[in-house]
Amino acid sequence: MDEKRFNTLRLLGITISYYRKARGYTQAQLAEEVNISRTHMSNIEAPNAKTSVSLNLLMDIADALDIPVKCLFDFESKEF
Repeated sequence: MDEKRFNTLRLLGITISYYRKARGYTQAQLAEEVNISRTHMSNIEAPNAKTSVSLNLLMDIADALDIPVKCLFDFESKEF
């Protein structure tokens, strides 16, 4: 995996974690909400994430967090 793609997946995971925590969800709660395992959610959010995420799953995560999908890719406007 090239460095740019790795960095995008890493930032995506950090952003999902940011919104999840802001909404008061645990990884297990969000995972259940979007019908994936807690382990899969953990792999998505991991700082060394190499887990690809489908657009459908991103849409489900955004819906569960009550945010537009585009917010998951707004890496520059948040302080992690």
